[in-house]
Amino acid sequence: MSQSLHLSLNRTPNASFKGEWKKHGFLSSLTGKPNHMKFPPKATMSVSPHAAPTEIPTHWYNIIADLPIKPPPQLHPKTLEPLQPQDLSHLFPDELIKQETSNERLIVIPDEVVDIYRLWRPTPLIRAKRLEKLLDTPARIYYKYEGVSPAGSHKPNTAVPQVWYNAQQGVKNIVTETGAGQWGCSLAFASSLFGLNCEVWQVRASYDQKPYRKLMMQTWGATVHPSPSNITESGRRILNMDPSSPGSLGIAISEAVEVAANNEDTKYCLGSVLNHVLLHQTVIGEECIKQMEALGETPDVIIGCTGGGSNFAGLCFPFIREKLKGKINPLIRAVEPTACPSLTRGVYAYDYGDTAQLTPLMKMHTLGHDFIPDPIHSGGLRYHGMSPLISHIYELGMMEAIAIPQIECFQGAIQFARSEGLIPAPEPTHAIAAAIREALHCKESGESKVILTAMCGHGHFDLPAYEKYLQGAMVDLSFSEDKMQASLAKIPRIS
Repeated sequence: MSQSLHLSLNRTPNASFKGEWKKHGFLSSLTGKPNHMKFPPKATMSVSPHAAPTEIPTHWYNIIADLPIKPPPQLHPKTLEPLQPQDLSHLFPDELIKQETSNERLIVIPDEVVDIYRLWRPTPLIRAKRLEKLLDTPARIYYKYEGVSPAGSHKPNTAVPQVWYNAQQGVKNIVTETGAGQWGCSLAFASSLFGLNCEVWQVRASYDQKPYRKLMMQTWGATVHPSPSNITESGRRILNMDPSSPGSLGIAISEAVEVAANNEDTKYCLGSVLNHVLLHQTVIGEECIKQMEALGETPDVIIGCTGGGSNFAGLCFPFIREKLKGKINPLIRAVEPTACPSLTRGVYAYDYGDTAQLTPLMKMHTLGHDFIPDPIHSGGLRYHGMSPLISHIYELGMMEAIAIPQIECFQGAIQFARSEGLIPAPEPTHAIAAAIREALHCKESGESKVILTAMCGHGHFDLPAYEKYLQGAMVDLSFSEDKMQASLAKIPRIS
């Protein structure tokens, strides 16, 4: 049977919140919480018999503090000088700007954020015993399942603090982009808790493929536009060139940033790529380290899917810290789609984070800010660039990267669903396919490696993609070297 380690609110009294970690339970010291978020004074917990209780971290982990070489600075898009904190003030609240530029190793998670995290955290770590049996492998496969959040993915880990910091600064309106829709849903969910207005530009290809994601956002009160749209100058420019454009995350970012920059009462939220977003996701890896220790396991291979990089960083950064300390030595592998392979095929250079060149210049692995990937079903991985922090760590040789086509990913997803019971979102199918590859290598070599991956979301609203696969209509969309080179020709030349 699948072996899991998680918590529920139903047995022994909760412990105090002193020390570095906070357990499930009532935060009696909190003030200003919504009434519906309160927990009874004696919230309790039960655990799997396999290990000790798991706890919610009290701090996010900032890997920059432990890197032997600090990452290159972001640059102002006009002056090309290193970005100053005040240059971001029209987009982000002050506390998020501080986190974006921080060198502190640990950053305290506000009590109000932890209180909401307790709706779904800690998330379960599950051993995929049935998948192991199906593959007839001596490997032990574990996955950290983030699909138990209200939005069905890992994205609320950063959506909640981003909205909370905006609310603390008195911001009333926030805007964002979304690819597959998981980020847009997460931000809409968080906005509904704190009473902020939320406006989302959803990449047109995903807007058409995933109507129920749009309905989730609208249910939580968000306004949703297909991108490119006629609402912004950026969107109109794209539509004039290509009225049938499938859109891209780069285009959708341009539209949201344009609206935030032109309205003083509006701030922008990003679901991946930037340092503060990756920082918030480290609750995944911090929990997972404790869960693996409780089970007496140490990962030999850690695998995560990568688009902008938040899911991968959330799982892997805390383990990289332990590797730098010499405590463990896992192989760390990023997996991306062959149709949008920024790490494995892109160049490491300064580029804009969006198509309209409104964002700061970031040194990252990029396919060029004009690059529009083919409309694969993994909408969340259709981004032209990789997180600058992950790109830097990749350049330092601390991780490796591979690309896998979508048919192989969905083959792995079907094996996973029919053995483990969970239907993965298209994005983590990349990590699942890579984990299956590794497990089959173990079958050939006889090694009993421990493989750890992140199942960052469920695929309940991605069933049209499964329908295409099951009907034999799915194809492996191509990657155009010529299209990439044409796009790269337009990036700034910065020494």
